[in-house]
Amino acid sequence: MPNLTLIDAVRMALDEELARDPRVFITGEDVGVRGGVFRATQGLYDKYGASRVVDSPLAELSIVAIGIGAALAELRPICEIQFSDFIHPAFNQIVNEAAKFYYRSNGQWRVPLVIRAPYGGGISGGLYHSQSVEAFFAHVPGLKIVVPSTPYDAKGLLKSAVRDPNPVLFFEPKKGYRSIKGDVPTDDYTVPIGPARVARAGRDLSVFAYGMMAHYAAQAAEKVAREDGLDVEVIDLRTLLPLDKTSILESVKKTSKALIVYEDNKTLGYGAEVAALIVDEGFEYLDAPVKRLAGADVPGVPFSHPMQEYFMPNPDKIAAAIRDLAAY
Repeated sequence: MPNLTLIDAVRMALDEELARDPRVFITGEDVGVRGGVFRATQGLYDKYGASRVVDSPLAELSIVAIGIGAALAELRPICEIQFSDFIHPAFNQIVNEAAKFYYRSNGQWRVPLVIRAPYGGGISGGLYHSQSVEAFFAHVPGLKIVVPSTPYDAKGLLKSAVRDPNPVLFFEPKKGYRSIKGDVPTDDYTVPIGPARVARAGRDLSVFAYGMMAHYAAQAAEKVAREDGLDVEVIDLRTLLPLDKTSILESVKKTSKALIVYEDNKTLGYGAEVAALIVDEGFEYLDAPVKRLAGADVPGVPFSHPMQEYFMPNPDKIAAAIRDLAAY
């Protein structure tokens, strides 16, 4: 069982799915000869050829539109959006077309489409290479939204996404592409879309996060365990739509305190829905206010490294928020 980075696990999943199913193909900007800007598809062009790993024009609308058409023709397209910041020209195709085909056709047409995109800050990418866009799409019935935080889940969830009969947006935390490592089986396995993962069991307080923030939350939980004796439970949501409400409420029932961490802007970010769920359906379990730790409400993640660090949650900030909430 090799110890792989997050990006290696993504590449392994793509390779295995291309080999498993001849209907699967990849398209996107620079995915072919170059192997992608983050090298997620490195080596796949040489292995599978130009008809299976297809370089596209610089036109995200057409990348997704081609994916929808191919999916309707019973292929299994994987569309890469080079950065999640670039997904906005394809918003209409995703929200008005891909998400609604099954409903509008009364179940006659499915769109087995995967859209991969690296998201989030942490690489000094500035305004147009650091955005978190998951909250826009998590509002849309008909889509599934998946955000892995471990290499094991990245491979297993991506394989499940490729095999899903309906559209899946697969957002990958690019800050963790090479900094997050873990054991990944080389055999064929899947991780089901939907259920959250208990990244760390605990009894004093629950932290809910996804992507890079789930990784940081686990680090923060270990830090406060060593330094403060706090036993923190970390729930990696990993699927944002559909949301695993049962796991969230069970954790809050056990610990009675909830902290939600996400790196998007705080106001109307995805964590607000988790907070609303807890207050609406788990209020009787609470011994303290539901708290959120998120990015600042500014137009974008700053390019300056010190300002970027000021914007983004990190293990130390999460640990401080845990201590504050535990003191209630």
